Amino acid sequence: MPSTTTGLTVAVTGPTGTFGYGLMPLLQADPRVSKVIGIARRPFDPAAEGWTKMEYRQGDVRDPAALREACEGADVVVHLAFLIVGGSGDMTRAINVDGTLNTFRAAADAGAERFVYASSIAAYGFHKDNPVGMTEDWPVRPADKLFYAQEKAELEHLLQQEAAERPELALYLLRPPVVLGPHTIGGKTVFPGPLAPLNKHLQGMFRRLPVPVPAAVPDIKLQFIHEDDVGRALLQCVVAAGPPGAYNIAGDGVLSAVDVARELGFLAVPLPAGPVHAAARAASKVPLLPSSMQWVEAFSHPAVMDTTRAKTELGWEPQYTGLEALQDTLDS
Repeated sequence: MPSTTTGLTVAVTGPTGTFGYGLMPLLQADPRVSKVIGIARRPFDPAAEGWTKMEYRQGDVRDPAALREACEGADVVVHLAFLIVGGSGDMTRAINVDGTLNTFRAAADAGAERFVYASSIAAYGFHKDNPVGMTEDWPVRPADKLFYAQEKAELEHLLQQEAAERPELALYLLRPPVVLGPHTIGGKTVFPGPLAPLNKHLQGMFRRLPVPVPAAVPDIKLQFIHEDDVGRALLQCVVAAGPPGAYNIAGDGVLSAVDVARELGFLAVPLPAGPVHAAARAASKVPLLPSSMQWVEAFSHPAVMDTTRAKTELGWEPQYTGLEALQDTLDS
């Protein structure tokens, strides 16, 4: 059966999250897409966002029957629903791992041709032997502690197994780094917890000061991507612009924490990254580390990807550099 790339019906879980806001306007504008089914636990009005192609279907990824009903008639299923922080371990796993597998199986049962999954750079783990400039051929391996990275790596392996059993459903995996943009959840959170309401005010204050405040900042390497560029990559998968498989995506340019500090208005003084990586590795080994603190492991080793395959095989090009993605987040 030839692949369908016109008159598409696209089902999307989690359409009102950060990734959804990057993808939905593109699906709305693309003449190859005839209909969009938005699957979410809570009601929302697609028309209020200008998404006139979309039909809302209430569905929880933990409910296989609801997913099968919502995916009925879909040519492509895009799975974006995923918990990053919060919730109990059992609930998080039920949504992230079981929910993803439920969605893949619902797509297969519905006769969809493509399943597009938003994975993460975190799937590679933060291992000391990870090269700087990882290609898609580098193995995905569970992190030591960070549940998000563990689940992303596990899910890639599980989805590959599922896809081998259901070869009629082509599997696309995207691995973005930190995603920024106007709709980024937590993207502007510099100060945690009860200080979070001060973020916007303090960031603006520091950026307006006539004399920057000095700050010693470790020279930790970072990649960012704008939510709109994630949407463009998702769209390329939806329309089968390249072969199925895994694709690294990131804005051009490797930044550092020093660049971030300068954009926030600080006079950043670079410090060697080595001690911070070592401290993060030590902290990540603390027993019974709360899930919100497990993210310290992400600073234990540089995580930098090569994006050549997405550009050459998927035909994707980022419209924002990593620095521009950061600036757009702070300015919005």
